[in-house]
Amino acid sequence: MYDFIGDTMNKVYKREIYLKKIRGFYHDSEMIKVITGIKRCGKSSLLESIIQELLDNGVKEKDIIDIKLDANPYKSVKLPLELQATIDEKIKDKSFKYLFLDEVENVKGFEEVIESYRIEGNMSIFITGSNSYLLSGELVTKLTGRKIEIEMFPLNFYEYIEMKKFFHKEIHDNIYLEFEQFVRNGGFPGALKYDQIEDQKRYTQNILNDIFVKDIKRNEKIKNPDIFQLVQTFVINNFGSRISAGSIRKYYESQNQKIDTRTIYRYLNVLENAKIIYPCEMFDLKSKKVLKGEKKYYLADLSIYFAFQTDQRINYGPVLENILYNYLVSKDYDLSVGKIGNLECDFIARKGSLDYYYIQVSKNIDDEKTNEREYKPFYMIKDLYPRYLFLLDMVLQDNINGIHNVNIVDFIYQNKDL
Repeated sequence: MYDFIGDTMNKVYKREIYLKKIRGFYHDSEMIKVITGIKRCGKSSLLESIIQELLDNGVKEKDIIDIKLDANPYKSVKLPLELQATIDEKIKDKSFKYLFLDEVENVKGFEEVIESYRIEGNMSIFITGSNSYLLSGELVTKLTGRKIEIEMFPLNFYEYIEMKKFFHKEIHDNIYLEFEQFVRNGGFPGALKYDQIEDQKRYTQNILNDIFVKDIKRNEKIKNPDIFQLVQTFVINNFGSRISAGSIRKYYESQNQKIDTRTIYRYLNVLENAKIIYPCEMFDLKSKKVLKGEKKYYLADLSIYFAFQTDQRINYGPVLENILYNYLVSKDYDLSVGKIGNLECDFIARKGSLDYYYIQVSKNIDDEKTNEREYKPFYMIKDLYPRYLFLLDMVLQDNINGIHNVNIVDFIYQNKDL
């Protein structure tokens, strides 16, 4: 819970963007509700919100089983039989139950326990985890077609402002100053309790350290942590740029540091599994195929970048892309980077089978060179799907030659969809 502001003690800010994805499954005993996302992005508080809604709608407290496996008194529960005994101890009658298991991957072999309760059919099950291992291996095999996954991100800008209001935090009259602060501080909900930027940076640094110790080292054999840190640093410092294992290897070779390409591939996969980075594939619009090799990587939260930089200046190109990527993915758009000959379209966004959009992102289009660079890919695309140019500057004219010019701050602050 976020219980750090005076008279809102013990209240939870409800993240509606995720709650509306899961409400229809509250009472479903067939589908296991799986909530994933980087550590401290708000998964536990989402469970708290669900529990509160169930109570508000008449579910009795005795029918809710809430077990936080990364906190006392349940941190010592590590084996399947221990987990089963803990759950059984809380079942006092035969009425329908709601089971909440937070950070369930702390129990090795939890899948068998979860599946046994699901088969009984008298329980709605919600589980959370901080890495992709939660949805790999045995769980996927056993629960094909019987799970719904909700991928959570830290707060987007709309949620960031709304949560500050919820906890009576001061908000700048100038929303653009607030946006600049959001870029540097990021959207980890717990960071809102700190007012000093150095404290916020340390908070994010601790999250990364926690992920390495509790998630990565526990699930992966990292033979050389220093090499892993080199790969992690490279990707974090180059978010929003085209990256390949080969480009990382060549960079460190120029620094007289040899790293095997296979090791780089594995460590990139480790960073993805830990939800620190998200890959965005390159898609060739001519051949209609995903291109192998280079990808762009975006950070789960921008504070991951700024927490490790002494230079706090903002490079708005990749920053705005990252913010829009996280926002649209959280709204269930699938994103890829479009390749059109030698040109690039920042994003192709798909939602369902019919919704399809082309997107460019830029701080501004003040000069002729920037204007040409941002608009030219749109003119090279032959089909008639909608085109959006997202800008940080104020938009004076929305529609130019069928292209929607949109202010990115207003778009997210107003919680809009494409």
